[in-house]
Amino acid sequence: MPAWSALRRCPPTIRGMSLTQLRHIRHLTGTDIRHYPKISFLKWIGGILTTSTLAFAFYSYSSPNYPSFSFSDTLQSRHQHPPKYLFGDAYRRKIFFNYEKRIRMRSPPEKVFEYFASFEAPDGEIFMTPADLMRAVVPVFPPSESHLVRDGYLRGERSPGELRCAPSRFFMLFDTNSDGRVSFKEYIFFVTLLSIPESSFSVAFKMFDLDCNGEIDIYEFKKVMALMRAHNRQGAHHSGLRAGHNLGRHVDNGGLLQDFFGEDGKKRLQYDTFVQFLRDLHEEMLELEFAHYDYKLRGTISAKDFALSMIASADLKYLNKLLDRVDDLDNEPQLSHIRISFEEFKKFAELRKKLQPFSLALFCFGQASVLLTRSDFKRAASQVCGVSLTDNLIELVFHVFDTNRDGSLSSDEFVRVLEKRERDIAQPTEAGILNFVSCCGNCTRNYKSHLLSSWPTSC
Repeated sequence: MPAWSALRRCPPTIRGMSLTQLRHIRHLTGTDIRHYPKISFLKWIGGILTTSTLAFAFYSYSSPNYPSFSFSDTLQSRHQHPPKYLFGDAYRRKIFFNYEKRIRMRSPPEKVFEYFASFEAPDGEIFMTPADLMRAVVPVFPPSESHLVRDGYLRGERSPGELRCAPSRFFMLFDTNSDGRVSFKEYIFFVTLLSIPESSFSVAFKMFDLDCNGEIDIYEFKKVMALMRAHNRQGAHHSGLRAGHNLGRHVDNGGLLQDFFGEDGKKRLQYDTFVQFLRDLHEEMLELEFAHYDYKLRGTISAKDFALSMIASADLKYLNKLLDRVDDLDNEPQLSHIRISFEEFKKFAELRKKLQPFSLALFCFGQASVLLTRSDFKRAASQVCGVSLTDNLIELVFHVFDTNRDGSLSSDEFVRVLEKRERDIAQPTEAGILNFVSCCGNCTRNYKSHLLSSWPTSC
């Protein structure tokens, strides 16, 4: 547009003038459009748009308290005076959450790592904190009690702000140099471990336990990890070729191997030890997720944050509807004041891990009666899964998943959302777990044939 081009060529003093000042200059020049009947209508419209642009720019970068606010002043006081946006924070949170969810599920691991990593070394290599690791794997909303609208950012973008999370001693096992940060190759190792269902790893573990003594050595372990990584989306598609990623020779040479097999690599890993490690790993992830929402370090999270954690894994086509129900908590005084403790948060996670028998129990209750009430829900969790849920937690579940407000749970929707969370964190490839087990069998048969002369084979 000619008018906009002319505006860009104007000196900074002209561009910074207010609408009133421009009108005053026009009056002094004595020009008026009525004195120039040959001026085209389009040029007249261009002048209107130019004036409107100046007025909008003056409004965006000025305020009544700062009539001469410069760009440098804006940078220095951005924290005290946050910039104005066309859309509100609630809408922007939804947009960024959908964007970040697509990054987790559809992007190569290098991009996922780059987006959520929060530290860059002087040499350009980027690193994660334990909290970054959790956010890269678990879909989480920014805490409702914070001013943040996103969890990560791309290189070159301004950081959205600090997400508070306590340091994690557990994840120091992945940190080879004890600096509190996790490299890209350690991230790949971590994601592979986290995606392993306990039952699937027990199959692979026992198939590689050639002497059937419940132990494997470091070489057998690396073969199991290679198979697992090949059937995990993040692990299977890594290359480490993007800038800032120093992958090194071996993904499996992490600090955890020293803990499992000793510094010389000759120690043997027992099955029970590794299974307990997997349980501890998932619990640590849960603690990091809870700490993410506990933004004000109160030891509890708000009802809204708990509801957000429940629906974060929902399919994108259902997400907006569920988010509207979560936002309705603000209009329910008897629910909005509820605080959820970590123990309650952990109990709900236990229920999620026992979803198959629990969903069957809900189906049976639904067939026996028209309505699936709160008491039915509580009894199914307790008697079938051995999980005791508090009344406050159940009230929040029903608020979100009672679609028509008739006092009955929409069990199909509830089960679908929880099931998707467990499936998304595992992030399998299209081959599926059956192909993985078959691959384990073929690899084991070849491995046994190769080492037949030096390993006992009777089980």
